[in-house]
Amino acid sequence: MSRLLHLLTVLGCVLVFGATTSIAQQSGGLARLQSASMEDARFGRTVITLDLSQGVPWRLFTLDEPRRLVLDFREVDWSGMIGEEVNSSDRISALRVGRFQPGWSRMVLELAEPMAVEQAELQTQPETGLARLAVTLRRSDDESFAKTAGAPVSPGWQAIRPEAQVAAQAGQDGPLRVMLDPGHGGLDPGAERTGINEADLMLQFAFELREALLRTGRYEVFLTREADVFVSLEARVAMAQQANADLFVSLHADAIAAGVAHGATVYVLDEEASDEASAALAERHDRDNLLGGVDLSGADDQVAQVLMEIARLDNTPRSAALARHLVNGIRNALGHVHKRPLRKAGFSVLKAADIPSVLVELGFLSTQQDLKNLQDPAWRAGMAAGIRDGIEAWSIEDEALSRLRRQ
Repeated sequence: MSRLLHLLTVLGCVLVFGATTSIAQQSGGLARLQSASMEDARFGRTVITLDLSQGVPWRLFTLDEPRRLVLDFREVDWSGMIGEEVNSSDRISALRVGRFQPGWSRMVLELAEPMAVEQAELQTQPETGLARLAVTLRRSDDESFAKTAGAPVSPGWQAIRPEAQVAAQAGQDGPLRVMLDPGHGGLDPGAERTGINEADLMLQFAFELREALLRTGRYEVFLTREADVFVSLEARVAMAQQANADLFVSLHADAIAAGVAHGATVYVLDEEASDEASAALAERHDRDNLLGGVDLSGADDQVAQVLMEIARLDNTPRSAALARHLVNGIRNALGHVHKRPLRKAGFSVLKAADIPSVLVELGFLSTQQDLKNLQDPAWRAGMAAGIRDGIEAWSIEDEALSRLRRQ
């Protein structure tokens, strides 16, 4: 498939199980997918059929933004899955399969429109042991879909411990390497309000977030600055590359001249800002780069540009997945985010071609409540926990997809 599908594995809500006997059934070996079909039927229905060599514990649920149907199984050999050839449904725009942690497999179907699970059942033939999972979806609406979407924590389903999740992601390469980038510093204090500046707040929060990550024992954490000093934007990206960072998280707290903005937003790279606010922010950050005396935006030769674009084909969806997981983690921890939490902008610090990168605006110094929050240690602890949880969820998804990417 030409599009990557991003898997979310946390956020509890609604679950649809098959028959109890099929959930409790223990397989004697690795189940194999023997055939699959996904076809549209009359009256706005779509039927998904999976034939397996044996019955396995399973579950399914839906996720929103983007809309997906997720099916989890005790580990399945997906070698019989032939991608687009099994999908003749106009309502399923993409599908992806893989292992999301040792012993557990996942299939994700990207839905072109809101669909509700009408029926789901796994039946096993007593004579042969062969099993068939049949799922019927029916056309729904945006509001109903959003209300029922979410991954459950369910009785009878083996709990997945964070330690195992991140260990699976890290493999033999050690802990995940995270570069935290407290924005601004030195001659560039960033946004200011009543004697408080963005640079100082972000450095303090970066220290606290680093501690939250290190306490898990599953991360190696670096900072682009550990004092009130100026670091050019290009240097920040170079530091992440030199550290062989697995991801880059830039931390900011902006201010707006007019209007009221509240809550966290997460940005990924876009050459053209998605709206006027994003364009203004990108313009200011790029000007900060020129203050440092270095502008490498035109330094790459043609071959290097081609290689970077190739790298971005894989890296762009990874960054987008990281952004979504961070938004979900922050929302779960604090109860709210900005009304439009996912955005794109041309920030220079997001331009690493091979490192998933996001810029997190924790809040707005121009909004009194956000300013109060940013000075509250308890609130900052919640924000740090939300970002930590988002990184952990992303690491699971990234591992599940790693073997499906181009080599």
